[in-house]
Amino acid sequence: MRILLVEDHEELAETVADVLRSEGMAVDVALDGQAALERAGINGYDVIVLDRDLPGVHGDDVCRALVAGQSPSRVLMLTAAGSVEDRVDGLELGADDYLPKPFAFTELTARIRALRRRSGPPLPTVLACADLRLDSARRTAIRAGRRLALSPKEFALLEYLMAAAERIVPAEELLERVWDEAADPFTATVKVTVGRLRAKLGDPPLIETVREAGYRIGGS
Repeated sequence: MRILLVEDHEELAETVADVLRSEGMAVDVALDGQAALERAGINGYDVIVLDRDLPGVHGDDVCRALVAGQSPSRVLMLTAAGSVEDRVDGLELGADDYLPKPFAFTELTARIRALRRRSGPPLPTVLACADLRLDSARRTAIRAGRRLALSPKEFALLEYLMAAAERIVPAEELLERVWDEAADPFTATVKVTVGRLRAKLGDPPLIETVREAGYRIGGS
């Protein structure tokens, strides 16, 4: 899941981004409305977490522009104003959800995941391939009864491959959907992470490298 976090308070933005990354999400950060619109025009985001009170281009105007441009991204609006009227105003602008500050990180994470589920074909909570089971809700992966100690990025990569249901996934797609804009496209980031994941999954191998095409899980 790739997220755009739009928040003008840099320290808060980095704190929230770190929490979301620890949950396996790829997070880009924009500190103002203009930067948010530029990133949204370049990258495909599943969810945009949008602070309403932004300098320059106001959060309301960002939301209007996204709706007018028919952005496929779901919008979760944040604001320090938590009255019913404020929530109604935010939703009428076209936001998909609304969360007042201060908020619990657990609630923010849950709301983002709920929006992601609404933005595409529903996926089962538990994904399976051979003797591997991945529980997206509990953030656990178990193979042959053995719980795997995966990093957030390894878990996100495995989840994406399993959700692809044996489709060959190009490395470029993995880099775009599992990593954020800080990832260098000219490095072997995907290859190295796939290698670590293979080692943790053990034998028999489940992840196949398809020459000049990408990766798939459960393929022959």
